[in-house]
Amino acid sequence: MATVVLTAVGTALGGPIGGAIGAVIGNVIDNQVLFKPKGREGPRLSDLQVQTSSYGTQVPKLFGTMRVAGTVIWATDLKEVKSRGGGGKGRPSVTSYSYSASFAVALSARAIRSVRRIWADGNLLRGAAGDFKTEVSAFRVHGGGEDQPVDPLIAAAEGMGVTPAHRGIAYVLFEDLALADYGNRIPSLTFEVEADEGAVAIDAMAGALSEGRLGGAGLATVDGFAASGSDVRDAIMPLVEAHGLALRSDEAGLRLVPTAAVAEGEIGVGARVRRVNGQAVEPLERSGAAADAVPVALTLRHYDAARDYQAGLQRVTRPGPGRQEQGMELPAMMAADEARALAAVRLAAGWTGRATMALRCDWRALALAPGAVVSVADAPGLWRIEEREWEAMAVRLALRRVPGAGGMLPAGASSGAIVRQVDAPHGETTLMLADLPWLKDGVASAPLLVAAASGGAGWRSAALFVMSESGEAMPVGRSGLRAVMGSVDAALPAGSATLVDRLHTLSVTLLAQDMDLGGADAAAQRQGRNLCLVGRELMQFETAERIGPDHYRLGGLRRGLRGTEWAMAGHEAGERFLLIEEDRLVEPLAALGSVGETGAMLRVAALGLGDVAPVEAALTIEGMALVPPSPVHLTVAARDGGWRIGWVRRSRAGWHWSNGGDVPLGEETERYAIRLLDGAAVLRSVESAVPHWTYEAAMIAADGSAGRSLVAEVRQMGTRAPGRAASVGFVA
Repeated sequence: MATVVLTAVGTALGGPIGGAIGAVIGNVIDNQVLFKPKGREGPRLSDLQVQTSSYGTQVPKLFGTMRVAGTVIWATDLKEVKSRGGGGKGRPSVTSYSYSASFAVALSARAIRSVRRIWADGNLLRGAAGDFKTEVSAFRVHGGGEDQPVDPLIAAAEGMGVTPAHRGIAYVLFEDLALADYGNRIPSLTFEVEADEGAVAIDAMAGALSEGRLGGAGLATVDGFAASGSDVRDAIMPLVEAHGLALRSDEAGLRLVPTAAVAEGEIGVGARVRRVNGQAVEPLERSGAAADAVPVALTLRHYDAARDYQAGLQRVTRPGPGRQEQGMELPAMMAADEARALAAVRLAAGWTGRATMALRCDWRALALAPGAVVSVADAPGLWRIEEREWEAMAVRLALRRVPGAGGMLPAGASSGAIVRQVDAPHGETTLMLADLPWLKDGVASAPLLVAAASGGAGWRSAALFVMSESGEAMPVGRSGLRAVMGSVDAALPAGSATLVDRLHTLSVTLLAQDMDLGGADAAAQRQGRNLCLVGRELMQFETAERIGPDHYRLGGLRRGLRGTEWAMAGHEAGERFLLIEEDRLVEPLAALGSVGETGAMLRVAALGLGDVAPVEAALTIEGMALVPPSPVHLTVAARDGGWRIGWVRRSRAGWHWSNGGDVPLGEETERYAIRLLDGAAVLRSVESAVPHWTYEAAMIAADGSAGRSLVAEVRQMGTRAPGRAASVGFVA
């Protein structure tokens, strides 16, 4: 009579992990379904996380909901788009290049319901709402049905007659995905695939993988599973091992069964045989593995929805001797608590399963099927029948002890913390332009004209265009990182440019609630931290107090920085607020190889993924980086019947404190323009090459200004622009 054998797959971790599920259980099932020659190993979790494009790579069959990388099955060469801008008025033109690619990625060798989120190089490419964070011309999901049509783009590129429809394979196609965000290469993609609605039972998966030849009932469910391997055995083995399932062959067919918590039968002392064919035999033989042969700790790696479907790990330990640690990889989706409990059961099964026995029984033992859990007289605990063999007119049973009903591991396993990217629609773009003083060391030779773009929590970037007078849009690349910007809640009173203003505070409303402002001490401020543009005044703040979801109160104000004290008196409610951070600003004209001309109009348009139409901003160029700051410390002193007017110059190249020396000139020559004003009338205009000038008695007599109230206005004449004026009043 044939021998029916069931090796204890996954029920005793001290035993052979990955042993055969059965032997001689019917030749068709045995050879064609479960026991093909050993080939490729079953899936490791890393196999589902790394995108491949190798020929012959196996595509898994997905169940439930999983996050997989997939396999690139078709791709075009990179598509290059060249654009040229600038070149006007003798300036060189600038040529820019952008790249995109079209490609198809196979996800599952089984039909799927939908594709939800997509990640590219670990960053969110497509949100749960179906919105893309990077430009793509078209995106199509082919569900893997048997009536699946040929993709039109692939057919157009390869020819309709030679393009397969890939029926039975679920795949997605990207058409002209912009690659600028990914180093002009196809990024490594992972996909949240929903192959089934809700959790899937193990018996349902076993039936689907074996075409109905392997069944079961009442087995555990998993939220998602990726089945792959050289045969059905490889495909289901991770589930069999993790859940301690047994294979049973009876009148119901071949099926998987769980380990029973109570005995399904009893083998009494009377069922044992002591003589076979007239010879005495030992009816019961006990054996057991050493305690230190059983792992002292077990780790289970799985996929966790709480970690955005990435791999999670749970580890359980047992008391007692031993130094081995065992690891299990289960390409299934489950919660951390469930994974920890499963690992604890497997570790307990390994400890209990050290004990084995062999029984010789009479013919009545043929009623006990392999895989059944029984109790044995004179042997405590529960035992599972692993082998049943008709041997010399006796039935030989091989049994292994299994855990009985006992305590459960306390709940409360953690999935661990992950950095989760905000999944929000891209939204509309907000664009700001600014004409700034020079912010770096040295002297500017051209205006510093910057563009800052931003938006809501899901906003990433926008394409920028400089608009010519004729309406031509010249591309200048993409915006910088999402800028922190907003508006001022109430007008800020005028303050001092020489003292830290601790009396007044600035209340601002930021563009989005996830934008943050923080404090900065003096050392951090010297490095440029917390520099902001309020209206047209540059200032820094020491403290930032959140007073609402998107409201901040800023204190410890350093006012009128970089020569912008002239703007302190012009504040009003609702004016713009922009945090100055270099990596969030773009110089649009510099990208065209151009410089702004004073008095000209700069118009810039921005177009983000969430914009229905381009967003425009404009400003008249004043060249703030070219304008010398106004002189300071103006004095008027009587001299020889006239008046000596003196001042201290400042420099647009010297904003740092300098001990023992004057600030650098910053201009080709030192030159000042002085005007004497009688009300609105200009009495006299002169120039000086030194920081003082005398209104002599003869001049007073010639002007007829004796005894009248006059104003002396002084400005430094820069190499590229006149400076701002400072003034002082006196009575001639």
